[in-house]
Amino acid sequence: MTPSKWRTALVSILAAAVFNFGVTGAAQAGIVSTGSIVNAERDATMASIRTQLQREDVQAQMQKMGVDATVVDARLATLSDSELRDLSDQMQKAPAGGDVLVLIGAVFVVLLILELVGVIDIFKRVSTR
Repeated sequence: MTPSKWRTALVSILAAAVFNFGVTGAAQAGIVSTGSIVNAERDATMASIRTQLQREDVQAQMQKMGVDATVVDARLATLSDSELRDLSDQMQKAPAGGDVLVLIGAVFVVLLILELVGVIDIFKRVSTR
């Protein structure tokens, strides 16, 4: 191969490389709804709370207090976004592996407030006839 053919081949390869650098892929853009962002935040908060509540020591304490874990999970779904954030913040601030009673107390207080407001009915009235 002669030097002029090498030079032509090299120039052709460099030209193709420069051209490829200039061509970019098409970017996909779309509108993200506020609802999807809020739902993603709510799902992340719920996942954080459920992770804390699934710990063995928390489960044991809830059973000791007579609270059914499935009922707690169903009631968590009825909490508003701000109540979920508050509960999650309280759970994150609780000492790790230490004061489980604070965590259970926070859940109990939230459930008690919901009971008093009338959103849920934890303490079912037993009628004696």
